[in-house]
This record gives sequence, C-alpha cells and structure tokens, in this order.
Amino acid sequence: MSETNSQIWQASVLTLFPDAFPGILGQSIIGTARDKGIWSLESVDIRDFAPNKHRNVDDTPAGGGPGMVIKPDIAAAAIDSVASLDRPLIYMTPRGKPLTQKRVHELSEGPGVIVFCGRFEGLDERVITARNMEEISIGDFVLAGGEIAAQAMLEACIRLLPGVLGAAASAEQESFETGLLEHPLYTRPREWEGLEIPEVLLSGDHKKIAQWQLTQAQKITKARRPDLYDAYKAKGDDHEHD
Repeated sequence: MSETNSQIWQASVLTLFPDAFPGILGQSIIGTARDKGIWSLESVDIRDFAPNKHRNVDDTPAGGGPGMVIKPDIAAAAIDSVASLDRPLIYMTPRGKPLTQKRVHELSEGPGVIVFCGRFEGLDERVITARNMEEISIGDFVLAGGEIAAQAMLEACIRLLPGVLGAAASAEQESFETGLLEHPLYTRPREWEGLEIPEVLLSGDHKKIAQWQLTQAQKITKARRPDLYDAYKAKGDDHEHD
C-alpha cells in the first residue's frame, strides 16, 4: 500500500459496513476539512478477508454463550492490510477505557488512527493482544457495533486539527478543555418567551462577563459532574463564587 502525504491526518476504519463511512464525517466542517486535504479516510471491508464465498467472519464463542465472535485470523488479515504509519490501532468496545478530551488531543496531534469496529459479541481476545490494540469506550452503554462510536471519536479528533475550526478560541472555551463544563450560551433576540439574556452579558464589561461565565461553569459542573468538579478543585483552579 502506497503512503500518502504525511502532513494529512489519516484515518483508516476497518468495518463490516464500509458504506457507513464517511457518514456524518462527510458533512459540515468535518467534511469540508476532508475536501481541503486536512484529513483523509480509508474504509476497509473486513469481509474482504474472509476465506469462503459466503464471506463469513464470525464463529461461536469458545466455552459457549450467546452470539458470535469475530475470528482472529480474519481480523488480523484486515488489520495487516493497512499501512501502520505509526498510528495507534484502536478497538471501539464498551469495556475499553473511557474516551477523554485529553486522549482526543493526543490522537489529534499524531499522524492519525486505525480504528477497528466490532460487531456481534465482540472480537477474539488473541488478536487484541497480538496486535496491541488500544480499547476505547465512548460511554457506559452498548451499541450494535463500533461504527457510530468510531465516527464520534474521529469527529472529536478531526475538529481539533489546525484549519478545521474557524477560530482557535472556539475549542479552548468548550466543555472539558478547562476542566469544567461550558457555561450557558445566549444570542438574539434579547427577550424570548419571557426569558431574557442575563444583563451582565450585555454590559460590555469583559471582566465581569468572564467572571460570570466562570461562576456559571463551576456551578453547572458541580451539579452535573461532581467527579469533574473535584478534579478541577484538586488542580488548584477553584475560584468558586456561589
């Protein structure tokens, strides 16, 4: 396989449903960034590596149990067909480590990723071990397959690439970037269904506005994600104003 421009952030997705890609990744700023050559997408059909005419990729689980398991030889053949280019090999699975904004930053700063989208009950453990796959979860719930999870992770990474967002400050002020959830947002009209924009946001006093935004972010984070708030306080960034 020939190598492409090393400056492009390269995503390779191994899936049983290659037509699911680019999907939402082909829309809006993410799709525009792909058209501009900021990132590239390769979709690999795992079934192409099945040895029989029926293109079967799974078998019953050893030891019994429900469902089917993707076979290690077929999965490995699909993985090995993709040029590594020093990219991490990621397996989307509910048992993986939770995806964090920190990990998203790390991935976006690298050359790209190779993502394996599971189906059925999962993937044979031996190929996970043999190919040193990084297991990542996007939440404590179960999907029918890894395609939606892969698209979510890829979008999170791609939007951080230089030239994708209109303004760098947009990403810097979002949820998780400061350790807090984002403060409430408002726009025109000034009054809507009896609800008004907070007066401080119309004051023109940037210092007061910044303090209001910080206070609101702290309150929301403390109420909705006490785990994040505790970590925020532990870093010494707490300047709470109740």
